[in-house]
Amino acid sequence: MLRFDFSIRTRDGQRIESLVIGGIDQQDAERKLNQMYRYCEILRCETKDGMVKQSDLTSVEDILSLISK
Repeated sequence: MLRFDFSIRTRDGQRIESLVIGGIDQQDAERKLNQMYRYCEILRCETKDGMVKQSDLTSVEDILSLISK
């Protein structure tokens, strides 16, 4: 699943920056966005990098060693 970073203007005129929504593609993410913010205006949409840092990954061995201590 991809993540998309939106900037929108609500129907009240309030501007929301950096609203991240996951979706299969951009159209799916926009559909989800429109369910939450009806009649909003999309000002910007960028794809977020789905890369996960190696330091964020935890292996099963690491977890088992923490439990056994």
